[in-house]
Amino acid sequence: MSSISYVLLTALAIALLIAAFTDIRRRQIDNWLNAGIALGAPVFWWASGMALWPDLAWQLLFAAIASAVLIGIAFIGYKINVVILGGGDVKLLGALALWFTPFAYMQMLLVMGVIGGVMAVGFVVRRVVFKPKSPGYLPYGVAISFGGLWVLALNYLPVGAIAAQAA
Repeated sequence: MSSISYVLLTALAIALLIAAFTDIRRRQIDNWLNAGIALGAPVFWWASGMALWPDLAWQLLFAAIASAVLIGIAFIGYKINVVILGGGDVKLLGALALWFTPFAYMQMLLVMGVIGGVMAVGFVVRRVVFKPKSPGYLPYGVAISFGGLWVLALNYLPVGAIAAQAA
């Protein structure tokens, strides 16, 4: 991987930290941030030497399928009046599908689910123990960001990538 690729991966890691921070602070992941993540992917593809065919085509197809599934999940939640994933979460996950291979994306979803589950348990405990007046919302962007950072460390950064190949 080229040094430009590592700069772009570092920028992605910073963007994920910003997404987590803003989701904690405002329960919102900004469109400009999701757009920046999505628009950085083609530059990463170029810097990584991704072939136009079939690599790029498969990556775009995977991102389209992942985004359609995520939009479907959000729509179902909207129809039953339960926020399953917020709009910013859906856009962030869709943008990350442009960066990660399907296998790495599944790793991210697994880590995201575990972290999200731990957060949900903490949220329930908070409600039972402290009995806040408003229910609040779980900032799921934190779990998404943690999953994305996990995948970056494990699969894309030099030390993690070497360890993953050795296993």
